[in-house]
Amino acid sequence: MTPPSPFQEEVYAVLPFLRTAPAALHEAFFARAIRTEVPAGRYLCMEGDRCLHLPIVLSGSARIYKSGWQGREITLYRLEPGDSCILTASCLIGNHDFPAFAVTETDVVAALIPAASFHRWLGEYEAWRTYVFGLLWNRLIEIISLVEEVTFRRMDARLAEHLLKLTEGGPGAIHATHEALADELGTAREVVSRILKEFERQGWVTLARGLIQVCDPHGLLGKARQG
Repeated sequence: MTPPSPFQEEVYAVLPFLRTAPAALHEAFFARAIRTEVPAGRYLCMEGDRCLHLPIVLSGSARIYKSGWQGREITLYRLEPGDSCILTASCLIGNHDFPAFAVTETDVVAALIPAASFHRWLGEYEAWRTYVFGLLWNRLIEIISLVEEVTFRRMDARLAEHLLKLTEGGPGAIHATHEALADELGTAREVVSRILKEFERQGWVTLARGLIQVCDPHGLLGKARQG
């Protein structure tokens, strides 16, 4: 048996189902998939772009976000190794243009699946359908949760929870600007700055330029639970 190529090993690491997939799907995937490397800070897709490939992240991370007319942003989800973009999949299925922005946060290695292959495999291979529909389901649940947060939760509670997520629930330093936090949460920088100043007054954080030091995670947790 021929040993796997380096590209195949990269793919197997994040898509283990391909190891046991039907031989026809396995052969078609590695015949059609295009390995690509994208540096950090590059756009994978812009709003209004035509979707020509389905990207599957092999390493690195990318951020999918929506931007409003005033320049405010909100993060919809991130792509990590093994993930693909459900907006791209939906655009390929419905023949629509991309409705958001996708930018690499780190250097990214991805496998690009041409649109024609994506469509053909959906009809021919159950393993491929299971993978794609599983992605759609999981991301749909994430986006529903995001809508619930934005609609029903107070911003101070959301910000407290986000800070705790960044420090994994404990004290620690967060290297981020107020604007970057605002973009994550879909609000204005001024709102984040005002709430952070209140958190500092409570003794939960200390603030410096480009730095937030979480001092009292229990205080932030109490605030997060109020929302």
